[in-house]
Amino acid sequence: MTISEHVPESNVDVLIIGAGPAGLMAACWMAHCGVTTRIIDKRGTKIFSGQADGLQCRSLEIFDSFGFADRAWKEANHMIEICLWNPGPDGIIRRSDRIPDTIVGLSRFQQITLHQGRIERFFLDNIKKYSNDTIKVERGVLPESLEIDETEVEDQSSYPVTVKLRHLTDEEATPQQQISGSKISDGLFRSNLTHTDDEDDLIRKNKSRAGTGEIVHAKYVIGCDGARSWTRRALGFELLGEATDSIWGVLDIIPITDFPDIRMRCTIHSTENGTLMVIPREDKLVRLYIQLKEVTPDASGRADRSKISPDSIFNAAKKILSPYKIDYEYCAWWTAYQIGQRVATRFDSHERVFLAGDAVHTHSPKAGQGMNISMNDTYNLGWKIALVAKGIAKPSILSTYQSERRKIAQDLIDFDHRFSRFFSGRPAKDIMDAEGISMGEFKEAFEKGNLFASGLSVNYEPSNLVSKAVGESKEVLSDATSSANAFTKQSLAKGLPIGMRFNSFKVVNQSDARPWHFQEKLRSTGQFRIVVFAGNILSPPQKKRLEDFCEALGAPDSFFRTSATSSPPLDAPIEVLTIHSAERVETNLMDFPEILHPYNPHTGWDYDKIFVDDVSYHEDTGKAYENYGVDKERGCVVVARPDQYVGWVGDLEDFKDLQRYFEGCLMLSLRA
Repeated sequence: MTISEHVPESNVDVLIIGAGPAGLMAACWMAHCGVTTRIIDKRGTKIFSGQADGLQCRSLEIFDSFGFADRAWKEANHMIEICLWNPGPDGIIRRSDRIPDTIVGLSRFQQITLHQGRIERFFLDNIKKYSNDTIKVERGVLPESLEIDETEVEDQSSYPVTVKLRHLTDEEATPQQQISGSKISDGLFRSNLTHTDDEDDLIRKNKSRAGTGEIVHAKYVIGCDGARSWTRRALGFELLGEATDSIWGVLDIIPITDFPDIRMRCTIHSTENGTLMVIPREDKLVRLYIQLKEVTPDASGRADRSKISPDSIFNAAKKILSPYKIDYEYCAWWTAYQIGQRVATRFDSHERVFLAGDAVHTHSPKAGQGMNISMNDTYNLGWKIALVAKGIAKPSILSTYQSERRKIAQDLIDFDHRFSRFFSGRPAKDIMDAEGISMGEFKEAFEKGNLFASGLSVNYEPSNLVSKAVGESKEVLSDATSSANAFTKQSLAKGLPIGMRFNSFKVVNQSDARPWHFQEKLRSTGQFRIVVFAGNILSPPQKKRLEDFCEALGAPDSFFRTSATSSPPLDAPIEVLTIHSAERVETNLMDFPEILHPYNPHTGWDYDKIFVDDVSYHEDTGKAYENYGVDKERGCVVVARPDQYVGWVGDLEDFKDLQRYFEGCLMLSLRA
């Protein structure tokens, strides 16, 4: 492509490369925050079968914050119990244990399974709704080159990233299938068993046709284009790690079987034939992860794909399940992969081009983490780019993406390394069998892994967005963050650890007595939330403390009054929510300072910002202060970031330190 071809050129705030779950999550943020965005994908259609299928608790909480968790919850298969099957003394497999699939009480959601195509549809519908159909996936579009003008990266009004694009034909945008003419689609073109990438060949063919090129100048680029990421290669970054010798096949079938736990999540260790995992799905489908003992890597470290087919995978499954019988008439999808754990050297370039999902970390899919961790990457990144692009937040917050998510990626690799070893190893024959896997240790690892897999153990390190007390982290604090961190008071809200997601307990609306999970009020709008635990406002001294805090909050020079406003839908960067502990029937809305329930001359008072930790007629409420570890008399103040993670905790008197927190991350102006 050359300029002499008169190719069209355009500017865009954010260009997203890759329209899988990670890319769509990023696009969802941009839609909700009103950021000009384009999202491209080299494939001609979205996923219709196969690929990822497990949704963990945290992912469903995020879906709910965008407004579509109910769609997934209704359609999906719910994972309630795990059955562990192991060989007995006679070598025959038998059920050895049952454990809950999700740790009880962690979240208001549990793990579910639903194929990736439906999840992508939920995203696409949500993006269309909130962007007024201005953000659409442009399919059959392939990036050709990427350049960053380093002289412009500090200028927030510039478009320093230039990406050349190619528009493919339908034939070029359709991936090749392993078995020609088969009605069963396979995912091998996305598998790490694929040896080569087809971008260069597609571009070479494409250049022979006129009118297929385009140049885009972007403020930010997000590469969500998979394990063999074109964006990562264009930046010159590498994935560090290694592959194992373990080859696994995957089948999505409707099974015909006498195996009694086929509708349970199961792990099945056979004596000699390998391991099988059963994942029940929607519409009678079951996903089988099957260890392929008879397929081994060649001298180059890669397995021969020609030896892998639905029949070879299924034959391996039958051997593992013996003496139980299994057959099928319908297969929706299949693939195979080689277990490998790798993490990219860097997650961004000049804080203008970012990588997310499989583009920066790869691992085995059996723990149900691939799609979930990938979506959480861009859930962390999306609002930061959106707020910086709109001039609301300081560009310095963008550095927290790598510092927060690379640690999570490394934790994932470490977890997956241990998890995969337990899956792929041979069961120990007895206590003297040092090379075999102890099934007791396997169960213990599975139970501990459930917490990590839920996505609820994430704990971000100190930064200008996470104001942890000095000494609470091994990280060395910068001068920019240490002053705010020094005044954090975690003990005021022991159940809301700083750096972790804001847990959810039920509270009651002060005005209409309706109970709510409080997390439902932390919607993904791009807003920070100041959550005021107002304590017992029937106590005159406590009411005075609350009034003093609100007076400081409403002062003309406070961060609340001087934070940058922007165009809709995000014109109020900070929202204030209140939870008090007095009896609801002894209080009313007008007992609270106006700033906590602001008045609009056109719509009246805001009745949806003040809640009470009190009993409800029909639901189990009245335990929020206890569960959050907050004193019911004195209360405290908590800051929730736009992604629901706790950023700051302090007393009602700690307003100067709260001011300092927001000075560290938001663009403030001096307005009268």
